[in-house]
Amino acid sequence: MVKKIMGKTVAETIRDISKKHIEKNKGVIMGQCLSAVGWVQNTVPAQKKGIIEFPMTDVAGAGFAVGAAVGGRKPIFILRFQSFLWLNASPLINNAAKSKEIFGYSAPVFIRAIASEGISSGPIHTNCYHSPFAHMPGLPICAPMTPKEYKKIWQFFKKSDLPLLVSEHRRSYKEKKEFIDDINKNSKVTLFLISAVRFQSLEIKNKLKKLGITADIFHLLWLKPFNIKKKYIDSLKKTKKAIVIDSTYEICGISEHIAYKLMNKVKGTKVINLGMKDRSPGCSVKFINGTPSSNEVCKKVSKLINNK
Repeated sequence: MVKKIMGKTVAETIRDISKKHIEKNKGVIMGQCLSAVGWVQNTVPAQKKGIIEFPMTDVAGAGFAVGAAVGGRKPIFILRFQSFLWLNASPLINNAAKSKEIFGYSAPVFIRAIASEGISSGPIHTNCYHSPFAHMPGLPICAPMTPKEYKKIWQFFKKSDLPLLVSEHRRSYKEKKEFIDDINKNSKVTLFLISAVRFQSLEIKNKLKKLGITADIFHLLWLKPFNIKKKYIDSLKKTKKAIVIDSTYEICGISEHIAYKLMNKVKGTKVINLGMKDRSPGCSVKFINGTPSSNEVCKKVSKLINNK
């Protein structure tokens, strides 16, 4: 269910948070091409103070950001495409994530990793890559899609001394919506939505309704740690069937892990997952591979309910 909030967009919220971090906390924003192409979708304040733009080295940025974190600056490190996580992985997971536990000092860096999809993104820059990084201890992961959620995870980061991987999606930046979990007495299936698929929640609900299917729909913000709430348990006991849907690959990912945890928690339930197909996306329509569509979700739900 969606509740309209007549306030600031996600992009405006991020920009305001960033500006205040620079002005009040002596914070710093680091990354490539920050001032180009609309200041990262208008999420970065258009100023010189507190902005450090890196050369196009691709692999060196995380090292600078982690160093700044160790030095107490609590940097916001921006990766304009989540594919750059691969190139910057080593300092993030081998130093920032491990430093507190292994070395006794903290490296709190706020990692803004931005997902995109569609024919304009192509085979390299398409996808969310939050799943592989969930394997590393010391690195919480979240996927905020609304202004309120972004404020919430920023408050967490401010109070924490851990790094934080923020899995953003370009689809969210112009949105002002806040999502509310949708729970119904006679639901036949439970849906757990992650990342950009959440923007299709109302469409999915209405299409399922036409098929005579009522669903409980939950919006997931925190991916790691993933805490199983009582309302999740109550819904699963009622429906006995669920799908965890994410904007990244279906196999070997967070959605599969969450599905396993839920199914293991509530015995007698069947919980499956849905995500991107196991193939590379491309720059033409026939190679599109991204967030599952509402039709794909409804087809999966029907198949699950009918046990086909």
